[in-house]
Amino acid sequence: MPGELSLVLAQAAVSAVESADGYACGVYLRSGNPELLRLAVLAGLPGRLFRPWWRMHVNRPFPVCESYRSHRSILLPDAEEAMRRFPQLMAGLPFPFGSLFVPVGGGREKFGVLAVLRPATPGKPISRAHRHGLQQVAHQLGSDLAELAGEGTQVVWDGEPVPVQLPSASAPPVRIGHFEWDLDTGAVEADRELCAILATEHAQFGGTIDALTALLAPEDVCGLCAVARRAAGSPGPVVRRLRLRGPDGRTNLLELSSRRTRPLGDGAAGRLTGFVVDLGAGAVVAEAADRLPRGIFSLDRLGRITYVNDLAEELLDRARADLVGRVVWEVLPWFGHPAYDDDHRAALLSHDPVHFLARRADDDWLSVSLYPGHDGVTVTLAATEPAYTPGSVVTPGVGIGSPADRASALYRPVALAIALTEAVTARQVSVVVTEELLPAFGGRQLAIYLLNERHLYLAWETGFPKGFLDRFDGVSLTAHLPGVETLTTGRPIFFESMQHLAAAYPGIPLDADVGARAFLPLIASGRPVGSCILGFDHPRGFTPEERTVLTALAGLIAQSLQRAQRYDTESALARGLQNALLPHRLPVLEHVETAGRYLAGTQGMDVGGDWYDVIETERGLALVIGDVQGHGVAAAATMGQLRSAVRAFALSGHDPQEVVSGTNRLLIDLDPGQIASCCYVVLDPVTGRTQAVRAGHPQPLLRHPDHTTEVLDLPGGIVLGVAPRACYPVNDLILDPGAILTLFTDGLVEHTGTDIDLGIERLRSTIERADLPSLADMADLVIREAKQESDRPDDIALLLAARWEA
Repeated sequence: MPGELSLVLAQAAVSAVESADGYACGVYLRSGNPELLRLAVLAGLPGRLFRPWWRMHVNRPFPVCESYRSHRSILLPDAEEAMRRFPQLMAGLPFPFGSLFVPVGGGREKFGVLAVLRPATPGKPISRAHRHGLQQVAHQLGSDLAELAGEGTQVVWDGEPVPVQLPSASAPPVRIGHFEWDLDTGAVEADRELCAILATEHAQFGGTIDALTALLAPEDVCGLCAVARRAAGSPGPVVRRLRLRGPDGRTNLLELSSRRTRPLGDGAAGRLTGFVVDLGAGAVVAEAADRLPRGIFSLDRLGRITYVNDLAEELLDRARADLVGRVVWEVLPWFGHPAYDDDHRAALLSHDPVHFLARRADDDWLSVSLYPGHDGVTVTLAATEPAYTPGSVVTPGVGIGSPADRASALYRPVALAIALTEAVTARQVSVVVTEELLPAFGGRQLAIYLLNERHLYLAWETGFPKGFLDRFDGVSLTAHLPGVETLTTGRPIFFESMQHLAAAYPGIPLDADVGARAFLPLIASGRPVGSCILGFDHPRGFTPEERTVLTALAGLIAQSLQRAQRYDTESALARGLQNALLPHRLPVLEHVETAGRYLAGTQGMDVGGDWYDVIETERGLALVIGDVQGHGVAAAATMGQLRSAVRAFALSGHDPQEVVSGTNRLLIDLDPGQIASCCYVVLDPVTGRTQAVRAGHPQPLLRHPDHTTEVLDLPGGIVLGVAPRACYPVNDLILDPGAILTLFTDGLVEHTGTDIDLGIERLRSTIERADLPSLADMADLVIREAKQESDRPDDIALLLAARWEA
């Protein structure tokens, strides 16, 4: 039996499809990795075709990720709207469909997103009824998941998606009607279901055989009477069947069985029992399909074979019993070649017919057509001799590709280009290439080498045996290797099999006996950057289109890597600048313990304008925290100047008000238009007397010795850098032994789509509950929880100070 979590998600998926008039639904849940959403349930679509979308980084520009981050619904009625708002989604799935994404949460927790696919409605917005219905399903799912979490179930998903079959929406249900026919009197007793099948009211049925036959087609009346006579004349029990045309034109199955009430020869036949079965979609489909000169088989929306006609058995060279009920890609592996995945996705998502050629075996080609519907896909097959056939086991190429094949060749560079614009570092570029390029071409291995001082160094690898590529790390440009040759000549090199590779480079170490390899030069603006290696598990050829596309993609990758290398250099410089500006260690004093932490935002160069400091002054221990608007090198430089100014004013013996006022005037002189917030606190370690000044900064938290924690209400002035004569009041308070003061910047409590008060309350609760041996452990706990928020546009600074008994 599925687990409780799976059942709850599956029920929600079915309800979501029905409420939004859709044909498929995916439920994404948070995973053990706070930066990843995983597809937990996929209803109405085969999972293998959508493997590239099983995992979603929460920061990627996809609607499911934005819905999760913002906790808002995203409604895309057609492909045009989706392309305008989410071009990367449509680059990967360039088919006309509508989609709805609704966040799922419980209380303050975000669990995931409901994603429903439906037919496109160009120019027509999603109806209020569908929006409201889907939101109700998401709300109920959030409540159910919160209840499971409260019972101890971990509401996270780290496995593969659970497939869910949706109920049929098109075929009428099977109905069975019953009647008793007294052959002596001609009386007929019919139940309500029979009357419904024959489209008459039960109360109006005459109760005679004439009343029954009046509801049948004339040609069926004689057949019924003839079969009845045959059954009545039989010496023993007998069953006879025939087909009747119902009033709606569909064929029904009639079954008559005799039940004699008198001995044979007494002149009375007794009674007949009859059943009429309404088969819904019709009972003669199989016979009709067997008469056609094309192979036909049908699939449900999960890819399971539900019907095979005679010619399809012959063309597929498989018995019907071996096919029906099996998943098509498992029982017909050639049908699941990655080259045809786009065709299958096109049919399932767009509901338009798709045509392509498929290779079943050597020199054995089939013309394949997919005719999709709400409940499945009908596939037609015909043997053919294509004008062009590739020279190896590879996707069809020029002259035989379907529109989906050609669309795939166009959108792959677009998808990769869009994704690369989001990648900043060399590692991020490599991850994007792994996630976008490998699935598109069915590859399994990837290696990227970067050029440095005429040597190639391994920068990224995936899929190769552990340690295999180490022997090629740092090779010179004079080495006789395909990865070197592709860069020095600027020409991509393709090998359809490992045997071809070994023949071209005798003695080269190989990681496998079979497979294909593509070596691509990474050249940007005429300058060599490195080499890219794509590996495949099986021999395959490369069509002219694929070679062109891969070469173009290599250029995009090279440009992104070149940009990333510059970024990495600048980022290292910026991080060095910030590390020099933040305190390397805090003063150690008797009776007082302090702990500070800094966490960069998830955007930009990982540097910003947040800072903290602890200064020993003649007035006491000064605790400082501040936040310069913006982030990046400029904000960090301004932060360094402000930190130095505060330190200089504090060490000169100025009182807290003078320190903040002097820093305010200095910022206006240094950088008009730049603003910053600041909180400056002076603590007497012996007496606990504390003076605090706020300049537009969040209120500190104070945890009392009994662990109750409050948000202080300290009057303050406006942010620094606005008014030269701004007034900053001083607030007096006492820090009792065992009390802890928490200073922080707003990046810690501000979350996308959430009120800042909720963030402050979350922090207050964390500080209050924390029962840790040291202040450093408490600071680590706070930062660890902050890291779980994957979308952090702002930096975070945290400063804790505790006063202990003398």
